[in-house]
Amino acid sequence: MTQPIGTSPAATAARASSSASSMKDMPFSVCYQPSLSMSSAMPRKRAKRSRVPTGQSGSQQRADGERGTVGLPLPGGERVGVRGFRSAEKPKTPSPGSLRDPTSPLRGEVKERVAKVIARAGLASRREAEAWVAAGRVAVNGTTITSPARNVGAADRVAIDGKPLPVRERTRLFLYHKPRGLLTTHVDARERPTIFAALPKNLPRVVSVGRLDLNTEGLLLLTNDGGLARVLELPSTGWLRRYRVRAHGSVTQDALDRLRAGITIDGVRYGAIDATLDRAQGSNVWLTFAIREGKNREVRNVLGALGLQVNRLIRVSYGPFQLGELPAGAVEEVKTRTLRDQLGERLIALAGADFSAPPRRAN
Repeated sequence: MTQPIGTSPAATAARASSSASSMKDMPFSVCYQPSLSMSSAMPRKRAKRSRVPTGQSGSQQRADGERGTVGLPLPGGERVGVRGFRSAEKPKTPSPGSLRDPTSPLRGEVKERVAKVIARAGLASRREAEAWVAAGRVAVNGTTITSPARNVGAADRVAIDGKPLPVRERTRLFLYHKPRGLLTTHVDARERPTIFAALPKNLPRVVSVGRLDLNTEGLLLLTNDGGLARVLELPSTGWLRRYRVRAHGSVTQDALDRLRAGITIDGVRYGAIDATLDRAQGSNVWLTFAIREGKNREVRNVLGALGLQVNRLIRVSYGPFQLGELPAGAVEEVKTRTLRDQLGERLIALAGADFSAPPRRAN
């Protein structure tokens, strides 16, 4: 199993020093702060910093539309609340049934699209797998297929470029602090640097949960399970994506509050956005943005419509997972038990995640 990176006491101290040095111009501390109790609005002492909240399952969230408050510290001890929508209460759904072969990416007798099976095996995203099928690189039971609509089951033999589909490994999730200047893609036609070329070599083959733009930095989730990546990208999952934004120009809180009703820009409809004006700093303003859709360049486009030009954009959280003090370029694995607790039965079932299979050994 790939060991979590940077989790020793010495590494933690080094990480805090590196983070303070690299982000000294930011008027906030990018760290996990425990949310307030639902039964009390009284402030509490700061708990031990963590990128993954404990004691609260991701399946035990508030009803749709209910708001919570997470305090973000600013200089001088002032705290600015970030009001965020919480996902709807998740219905109780039975866990996926037992598998004929727990290590197989083909689950039991249920047939699924071949691209989904390939993605779940951790070889590619679902979209990439569909492209492989269209290119004639995938065979089922010895016959090359060209339609991604083909369904396969546990008895089918799937091969890619003549090689059998590898044994599926346990579903894993990693937190990655994406630096600016890297693309979230495996291959770039212009040969610009990508995150996958910069990742530690001892990681398994991973795909990203969504993307961050070239000049956007901060938390990016990585997983070896394409099915999980697809589910966590969906707005219907209800996971909030929170950003800290520095932008040139001026704006009022009233203008930001109107974004809660959504906004249409150049024919593109953006859903409810919760935005807070934290402070002005010279000709710039610092904002906190909380969104659930994550459409292409959403934050930049919305603020552009308000007359602001974004010059720094940092994602500080994705659902229950926090950037914390993870240094730029570093990766840390989420413990399996924590991952299961945060996903809950509903998302585990939707993703077809498998926590019983063994981890794949690093080469």
